[in-house]
Amino acid sequence: MKMVDAGIRRRRRRSNGAALPLMVALCAALLGTACATVKPAVASTELYAGGSPSLPAGPLDIVMLGAKGDGKTDSTQAIMKAWKNACGATGTHRITIPEGNFLTGALELQGPCTASIIIRLDGNLLGTGDLNAYKKNWIEIMRVDNVSINGHGTIDGQGPLVWGKNECNKNYNCKILPNSLVLDYVTNAQIRGITLKNSKFFHLNLFNCKNVLVEKVEITAPGDSPNTDGIHMGDSDNVTIKSTNIAVGDDCISIGPGTKHVKIHGCRCGPGHGISVGSLGRYKDEKDVEDIQVTNCTIKGATNGLRIKSYEDSKSELKASKFVYDEVVMDNVSYPIVIDQKYCPNNICSKTGTSKIAINDIVFKNIVGTSATPEAVTLNCVNNMPCQGVQLVNVNLKYIGTHHNKTMAVCHNAIGKSLNVVKELASCL
Repeated sequence: MKMVDAGIRRRRRRSNGAALPLMVALCAALLGTACATVKPAVASTELYAGGSPSLPAGPLDIVMLGAKGDGKTDSTQAIMKAWKNACGATGTHRITIPEGNFLTGALELQGPCTASIIIRLDGNLLGTGDLNAYKKNWIEIMRVDNVSINGHGTIDGQGPLVWGKNECNKNYNCKILPNSLVLDYVTNAQIRGITLKNSKFFHLNLFNCKNVLVEKVEITAPGDSPNTDGIHMGDSDNVTIKSTNIAVGDDCISIGPGTKHVKIHGCRCGPGHGISVGSLGRYKDEKDVEDIQVTNCTIKGATNGLRIKSYEDSKSELKASKFVYDEVVMDNVSYPIVIDQKYCPNNICSKTGTSKIAINDIVFKNIVGTSATPEAVTLNCVNNMPCQGVQLVNVNLKYIGTHHNKTMAVCHNAIGKSLNVVKELASCL
């Protein structure tokens, strides 16, 4: 009924302006005078105050559009139709994904849109195990301003169906499986309350995005699942991740080239490979990474804690600078603090001992807890471009293994200072 009423209102608005001269002429003919006081039936404030009125273009509940939450029926087209309806409207509109299990293939949710869009996810989206259903990614939101995803539902990539086809551990130039949720060229986005689970590859991937908030999100996959990064970002600006729990098989959070102004606060990581910056320098024309803040976080049972990694034979000249890691608790983390300018997975690098990546002004402050290996701090920098301005302040990390090794720091070509650091690590800087 609301849709019909809205349609009637639209028709009235269009007709009133055109009919006004006719009404004036009719008054003049009947009364012998011009009726200058005749006004449209719809007040001008309703039409013009605050911009365009909010007009839906069709149903936004995916069940009304034919989706079935039985976990078997393909609901791809219903969701695409809801997106089209919302994207082509004006104002703010909510796409509803109610309780149920909705199976889909690739969802290419493209803009630009004339509306601000809220996706209310209370059901579960299931990514089909048929890889032929994807061109590249699973859910991809592209070139959109003002979009949010919230609710209590789950984006389930059903990764166990295809993880056996991931060959990236054998071939570094492998075919990439679909990422679960991708935001490309998106400005002003919020992701709140939902769960991302068992992605085929990365769970959430941000590329060329601005002003993104991820809050109270759960991201989970087995610790041995391949390349299931929790959140990856590249060429993005002003990203905030708050109160989010990530347990995956790769980096909990990875920050790629060209990313600036990132705040990670109150998050938990583990299992996984920690909170990483990089890898940097693999491709030409990569851009600087700047102003990264990680505060009040816990990393538990991860292979790495706080890590910065760049290729030894980097193909770009760039800078990684102004990082602050403050109040981070390590719980049984294999390598709690790592800077590695000689990163070289699968031995694909030319080991020249040089680098084009400058790593400057890195502060590790109030980092406490336990290391699963003796090597609690690793600063592996290169001769030609030492790490500059590295600070260890109030760092208290202890090896808790059963072997007789003692807590230690391994440091090469790192320049900076240490203050109030346990004696086993104090000689590093």
